[in-house]
Amino acid sequence: MSKNMILDKLEGVSERFQQVEKNLSDPEIISNREKFIKLNKEYKSLGPIVSAFKTYKNIIENILSSKEMLNDESDPEMRQMAKEEIDALLQERDVLEEEIKVLLLPKDPEDDKNAIVEIRAGTGGDEASIFAGDLFRMYTKFCENKGWKIEVNRITEGTQGGYKEIVLEVTGNGVYGIMKYESGVHRVQRVPDTETQGRVHTSAASVAVLPEAEDIDIEINDADVRKDTYCSSGPGGQSVNTTYSAIRLTHIPTGLVVTCQDEKSQLKNLKKAMKELKTRLYNLEYQKYLDDISSKRKTMVSSGDRSAKIRTYNYPQGRVTDHRIKLTLYNLQNIVDGDLDEIIEKLQIAENAEKLKESGTK
Repeated sequence: MSKNMILDKLEGVSERFQQVEKNLSDPEIISNREKFIKLNKEYKSLGPIVSAFKTYKNIIENILSSKEMLNDESDPEMRQMAKEEIDALLQERDVLEEEIKVLLLPKDPEDDKNAIVEIRAGTGGDEASIFAGDLFRMYTKFCENKGWKIEVNRITEGTQGGYKEIVLEVTGNGVYGIMKYESGVHRVQRVPDTETQGRVHTSAASVAVLPEAEDIDIEINDADVRKDTYCSSGPGGQSVNTTYSAIRLTHIPTGLVVTCQDEKSQLKNLKKAMKELKTRLYNLEYQKYLDDISSKRKTMVSSGDRSAKIRTYNYPQGRVTDHRIKLTLYNLQNIVDGDLDEIIEKLQIAENAEKLKESGTK
């Protein structure tokens, strides 16, 4: 991408930013919730690009003024200072241009959304359930570090600890855009507590991360949903097996079933279950997009693909390997304690490189 093309694109983004800013103060748009939410999201997404544009323009202007000074100056010491300043500015410009290329890449509109995260035990029996519990703990700590909120929608506990399945809702700033890299099969290699011979076993758990559907994304006809209530089971205090607070929703046209019994209140369980049902229905369509990009980019795994092995946690060697980008780190304990930033950052860099290659700008 030439420098003129970068400037042209940035000028266009800046003009759009100003227009959106103006529209957001329009009473007609403020009164239209759907339009206002959409424009507000666009405004936030354009902000970093406009900020980079202002810095970029300032650098370009300083380069030009330094070159003029170099041409007009006869004093050797002043000329040397001007040359050094130009070199530093050119280096700063080149770094910023690479950042701007990434900022200008088309962004998945789902990235800013909250997420529904589903963790399921796979092969490995009780050890797989224990590992699913370890993954839940890892994500809980990671989300806490990010300042995100976690609510558990559904739990099926393992017989020896951990979970056969756990579904949670994660809310915060840009959750899906970060958590989506966790979709796929996670393997663990270690000596299980149940192993008497001290042998290393390999077990697995699958993670599916779905962008949470918003009210403006999908509407569900009440006649298409069958609601059943039943007694909660498992932990939950006095209400367990005494009140019909648990909810099961069945979407008749698709056969999708969602349950929730995390809350003691039937109304709260219904609200959570409906939110998850909307998300799963929305993702039936979104899945087509995921399948398309995952076939092109090795960094992305389709959220519906439970057979794609993405990461191995090897306890005897203290290492974690992400197979998509052939990244191996020897800080397993920190990672399982929620320090996922380095892995996700490298996955984002790799994906942006693939996007740049696709767009022909690198």
